[in-house]
Amino acid sequence: MKDTKEQFKHVITTCRDLFAKKLHDYGAAWRIMRSSSVTDQLFIKANRIRSIEIKGVNLVNEGIRPEFMAIVNYGIIGLIQLELGYAEKEDITEAQALELYDKYAKDAMELMLRKNHDYDEAWRSMRITSYTDLILMKLYRTKQIEALSGNTLVSEGVDANYMDMINYAVFALIKLEFGE
Repeated sequence: MKDTKEQFKHVITTCRDLFAKKLHDYGAAWRIMRSSSVTDQLFIKANRIRSIEIKGVNLVNEGIRPEFMAIVNYGIIGLIQLELGYAEKEDITEAQALELYDKYAKDAMELMLRKNHDYDEAWRSMRITSYTDLILMKLYRTKQIEALSGNTLVSEGVDANYMDMINYAVFALIKLEFGE
């Protein structure tokens, strides 16, 4: 499966399946999260990946693959939260949550395809550890944008950073599943 679009769809489908199962088990409890809390959750996941990459061992019986999947899913949750704002309680159905998931997954894929065209699939030559570092950098940028209440001078907003994190995590998952 060499086609980037098909590989992207495959990875997103796997992430969506996990999202749907968790949605069934927990509902949309994440709706109470403010954007800054979503950013912190993404930071925890990316930081754990980096820790495992550096130490070469993990003591919790999960590797980096589930963490990259979580980055995809929390990135999409972040985009949903930016659109809807946070809620005081769960306020959307499973069907509505999945519809929003699909919308942002599609937006992420379209962005990836545009950038992939311009960059000639340079991501395929990168190391997975570089995706981790780029995600962490995007998280530090996002935290700064949040600290500025979104009042940037020249930078893209939190949404663009979430999109990039989703796409870097998808690239890592493609490499983990399909190899170099």
